[in-house]
Amino acid sequence: MSTILYIQASPLPERSYSTTVADAFVGAYRELRPRDMVLVKNLFDVDLPSFEGLKLTSKYAILHGQAPNEEQRASWRAVEAVIEEFLSADKYVMAVPMWNFGIPYRLKHYLDLLVQPTYTFSFSPQSGYKGLVTGRPILVVYARGGEYLPGTGAEALDFQKPYMERILGFIGFEDIRSLVVEPTLMGGADTAGRKRQEAIETARRMAEQF
Repeated sequence: MSTILYIQASPLPERSYSTTVADAFVGAYRELRPRDMVLVKNLFDVDLPSFEGLKLTSKYAILHGQAPNEEQRASWRAVEAVIEEFLSADKYVMAVPMWNFGIPYRLKHYLDLLVQPTYTFSFSPQSGYKGLVTGRPILVVYARGGEYLPGTGAEALDFQKPYMERILGFIGFEDIRSLVVEPTLMGGADTAGRKRQEAIETARRMAEQF
């Protein structure tokens, strides 16, 4: 039995194209593998720990191979809890809308908590950085109002998909699967509806091999 961590990054999931398509994927997956567990986490519904003060000094102590003091450790446990929940999963699904050419601030906050030395990556002078979250697949469903196709002028404005692929790869993911829904605004309602339905059908097919 496997556990999927399904991360939603939209404050309005009922209107979110990325969440709708990811929901279709998860629904198809559940039909195929009813014994697997799916943990749904909407980042706008949870209280993510702040990342400053004692937590920041804890991070730098760990980064430099030092042991945080008791006060730092007490503060750091909130960060560890987020990381432990993430690492407890076997597979991952993320629903990621584009905000101002990038990702929602709550998702950035979540990633800033996850990307920590000795937990999700390591470093040595000999081998450099090494991701520690390995051997697990992840599907990221992206939605954006415009089109950011390769080879177009808009491609340079896409700080959403390239960032997600880079940061996930940094912490060790190699099996990164993507599904893009675009345009959800620029082409009008009919185009958006058609693109969403096409993506839903693709998502259901992708669930068969996840």
